[in-house]
Amino acid sequence: MPKISKILLLAVSVVLVVTVFLGVNSNPVSAASEPQDGAYRQINVYSEVLRHIQTDYVEEPNINAVTNGALRGLLESLDADSSYLTPEDYKAFKADKGGKAQVGINVSKRFGYATVVSVVPGSPADKANLSDGDIIEAIGPQDTRDISLAMIQLLLEGAPGSELTVSVVRPRKAAPDKIVMTRVSTPPPPVAETMYENSSILYLKPGVLDHDHVQQIEVKLKAMQKVGNKKILLDLRDVAAGDMPEATRLANFFLKDGTIAMLEGQKVAKQTFTAEASKAINTTAPVVVLVNRGTAGPAELVAAALLDNKRADLVGEKTFGEGAQQKTFELPDGAALILSIAKYESPSGKKLQDDGVTPGVLVASTAEDAVAEEDTTTPAEKTQQPLQKPAVTVDEQLTKALDLLKSKAA
Repeated sequence: MPKISKILLLAVSVVLVVTVFLGVNSNPVSAASEPQDGAYRQINVYSEVLRHIQTDYVEEPNINAVTNGALRGLLESLDADSSYLTPEDYKAFKADKGGKAQVGINVSKRFGYATVVSVVPGSPADKANLSDGDIIEAIGPQDTRDISLAMIQLLLEGAPGSELTVSVVRPRKAAPDKIVMTRVSTPPPPVAETMYENSSILYLKPGVLDHDHVQQIEVKLKAMQKVGNKKILLDLRDVAAGDMPEATRLANFFLKDGTIAMLEGQKVAKQTFTAEASKAINTTAPVVVLVNRGTAGPAELVAAALLDNKRADLVGEKTFGEGAQQKTFELPDGAALILSIAKYESPSGKKLQDDGVTPGVLVASTAEDAVAEEDTTTPAEKTQQPLQKPAVTVDEQLTKALDLLKSKAA
């Protein structure tokens, strides 16, 4: 293909993406629209950059790789959840039916790389000592900087018993750790329940906020009076998976009225989710919610709703910051865009995706407080020694939450 034709092909690809962004797939562009004019003026800049890449770069570039990298970067500059899928990627994405084995990590993208949001307790990732905040530099031979989030999530899945190799960059360590895990098919554990203070405090810990687990919480809340529970400690630390409608339902258990959350986008009419008295279960018992950096998405919606309605105290760390609604747009060449088209907001108007949720009582995790010793092991020794997390003897966040609940009148 002649060089000028390659340049035009890439320029057309960029135009397609910008067209989707502007929502002008079938409508004429208004000359009076400043944002549109500004976007289309950038096409000239893109074309000039591409011309120099094609004609002046040290060697003839792989134009397909340049195209894919440019479009992926364009999408990821918006937020971590927006992705560009090549025709090959999108074909694999559509063919995926879910239900595959995993290693027990929820991921997003931060700083261009896949980042661990939370780890499922007891999972292969947990046993390999992966923690929230760890950066997954590579999955097998593939650098996660060069892969969209949607494809990263597909690569993490596989057949039960298959091996997954990842390179992980950890805080305070210069070199990445190579970790091999075996994928397993393990259903999420049931909601954990513990009684404190002679059963006066009911501690509930879901691993995911889906219909089944929210239903389990509902049953336990309805049985509180019968077993003598008077206060509630809801542990949402490292809860990142689930459904926003189920999160709304869970928040409603504790609220008889008021706003639970809002959802709004450029072309998505504002929706306000309001608590219904008929769906409330316990609106008077003192409540404390535990959150940390692994609290994301649906769990953040619950935490923000209870905090803004002054229904609960939050203890722990600032949450991860997830809360967008996505839509897939197919492109003429078989590629696709996954775009965030609306963002969830807390009752006070803060966007979960942008702001996260900051607890009123900040308590760092014990692992965060631990001082890492200088790593003097050789590469050979590292391959023989399992990675160790700092020893955790006291859960400071849990202790603070319990002390706070004890001080409240039931």
